[in-house]
Amino acid sequence: MFLKHAALASGLALMAGTAVADCQISGRVSIVGNEFPAIHSVADDAKACSGGDVKANLTSEHQTINVAGMSGNPAEYTTAVIANSSIAALMNEGVIRPLDDLVAEYGQALKPSQLITVDGKVMAVAFMANAQHLVYRADILDEAGLEAPKTYEEMLEAAKVIREKGLLEYPLGGAYKAGWNLAQEFNNMYLGFGGEFFKPGTAEVSINNEAGIAALETMKALSEYMNPDFLTHDSNATSAEWKAGNVALMNMWGSRMEPLKDPEQSTPEVVAGTTLSGPMTVGGGDTPATTLWWDGWTVAKNISDEDAAATFQAMMNGIDPANLDDEKSLLAVWLTDGYTPTPAAVGVIEAVNMQAKPYPMLPYIGLLHTALGAEIVDFMQGKESAEQALQDAEAAYTAAAKEKGFL
Repeated sequence: MFLKHAALASGLALMAGTAVADCQISGRVSIVGNEFPAIHSVADDAKACSGGDVKANLTSEHQTINVAGMSGNPAEYTTAVIANSSIAALMNEGVIRPLDDLVAEYGQALKPSQLITVDGKVMAVAFMANAQHLVYRADILDEAGLEAPKTYEEMLEAAKVIREKGLLEYPLGGAYKAGWNLAQEFNNMYLGFGGEFFKPGTAEVSINNEAGIAALETMKALSEYMNPDFLTHDSNATSAEWKAGNVALMNMWGSRMEPLKDPEQSTPEVVAGTTLSGPMTVGGGDTPATTLWWDGWTVAKNISDEDAAATFQAMMNGIDPANLDDEKSLLAVWLTDGYTPTPAAVGVIEAVNMQAKPYPMLPYIGLLHTALGAEIVDFMQGKESAEQALQDAEAAYTAAAKEKGFL
């Protein structure tokens, strides 16, 4: 239940695109999704369809409102833009519909690697790949006499040198906001240390171990070189810190890269120095401390067939290769025909080449993600041990998994 490396890599290749006719729809389309630029571009092209009513609510809080917004009858939102991590919640609640009939009628331009199939049914259409990877200020590293780090241990060494030389007090950045973001940073680090989230073939959690402790201790060490308010910094706030020239190295999403190099959003010095690299490893391992992701879209179950068709057609226009101009190409690693990888895609492509693990599409992974985001905060604040934090996370997950019937 995830986009395999081969399929993901194939989506990065240059292929001939075929433009489709102007989008004409009849029905209501209401989009909910995240707010970063690539998603905005998809929503904008969906809104370009004529004959229907197309609206979008793009917000960083999308994961807290999409299930509720699709649970009514009729659903408030006719489609949710989702990723590996968030489709499971929609499926668990039964609020999205299989897309096989709509794919057959309107999705001839889709590649097999874009069809997210669960139990033999197409449940989502993937349109972009994503991963977190290293971004660094080449000018600051040069001034400090440093090479770009390949490992998190080297990143810590670089941060120490940069601070000691008085170049930056808080040279590291990271999306460590308490909650979803912090849990995702743990996931990355835990996989880098070779950890497995669950006991094989079960929903029984298994993170309170050597890899889990090492992951938390590494995160705590990194946070010592971050802004003291790091637990309030999501991807938006961390990117803003970068554009302000306050950060020299960070682990950040590939979909955030192009704005970091936008001369209208930062200073010439920051733009010139911003350099992209692949994900780092940790603990002497060769598995990159990151996860591969796909972003895609769904169609709500509790809407009319007319609105479902309109939604599918509008979202197809949102990802139509005919709309993939030079500007839009820079915003993401697109999985559609006609995409040629740009310099902004370097880190994501390297994550694929390094065989980074996909974020697991398990029906209960969201429960663990939520538990981690709440329970490891005390450790990051120095209030409890790594072992206690992981024990608390396991207990919170187990209670939630039992309530949902997974255990």
